[in-house]
Amino acid sequence: MAEKLDELDRRILIALQRDASQSLDDIAREVGSSKTPVWNRIRKLRKAGVILRDTVLLDPEALGLEACFFVLVRTSAHEADWQARFLQAVRARPEVLEAHRLAGDIDYILKVRVANARAYDRFYQALISEVSIYNVTALLSMEEIKNTTELPLEHTRE
Repeated sequence: MAEKLDELDRRILIALQRDASQSLDDIAREVGSSKTPVWNRIRKLRKAGVILRDTVLLDPEALGLEACFFVLVRTSAHEADWQARFLQAVRARPEVLEAHRLAGDIDYILKVRVANARAYDRFYQALISEVSIYNVTALLSMEEIKNTTELPLEHTRE
């Protein structure tokens, strides 16, 4: 069940999503409150599981990870054993930034970040050596148009 958020909660979360390294004073000033209520709200949101963790966003291209592939996976095996091996293989690969099980013709989609096509091939060869896959289609992203970690909080419930 979704956590009920009021307007102050939303403003705090928006500020934290934009820059979690801000001081409590800066966040309080931005949201029109004082430091103690903001701190209490943040603690409440952490305890409720709304705030999962604090992290740092890195520029993949600055680190030489210039290729982003979206990998469409179809399987003919839907047994629990196959799925467990596939999920374990995917979770163990640091190149996989996201993995989703889908409804429809494609079973899974993976977002994979690597240096180049050769690095993708090494990833692919390692994956298929761990688990049998019926069909894999790799789509190279030519241009990243939008990439955000900020959730649209104006659509949350009060």
